[in-house]
Amino acid sequence: MNGIREKVEAANAAYVKRKGASGHPEKKFAILTCMDARMDPVQFAGLADDAYVVRNAGGRVTEDAVRSLVISAKMLGTSEWFVIHHTECGMASFTEETFRALLAESTGPSVWDGSRWVNVPPFVPGAETDMEFHTISGEPQCLIEDVKRLRAHPLVPGYIPIYGYMYDIHTGQLTEIPEASAAGRPVR
Repeated sequence: MNGIREKVEAANAAYVKRKGASGHPEKKFAILTCMDARMDPVQFAGLADDAYVVRNAGGRVTEDAVRSLVISAKMLGTSEWFVIHHTECGMASFTEETFRALLAESTGPSVWDGSRWVNVPPFVPGAETDMEFHTISGEPQCLIEDVKRLRAHPLVPGYIPIYGYMYDIHTGQLTEIPEASAAGRPVR
């Protein structure tokens, strides 16, 4: 069993044997955070099965993240939201323009060569796109802007507080960013 697929299937079989019954989270809150594997919201926020977690590249407030959070409020009863960005996020290592240029050349993998991102084999035909990738141009300002964007969205209920935090990849420390949380204060 050397393949990732086989390891996932074996891990799932072991999980099924020890899994107990579970229901919907009782604490009724949601977290939007990055998909970075170094971040485990279950661990750093002490969750178990207590929250709805939405993850994407950078923990950014994209239309799909808003969709998931709005569904969590409307259909699952979440009444508090956390937006959590982190230190050393890969989304801060390139710009929208750099990413689009890499994609235009090849949709295959890229690597950091020590000074810049470059495409590497297998080279796959490139594609032009106007998709926004929500790169990060600076923290904590990016986090503050994301909380503001979420608070201003017409589908986000005004009564829901939205908190903004940074997670330190090295220490595991969550630090509230007061300006972000202030931007996410409930509005009536």
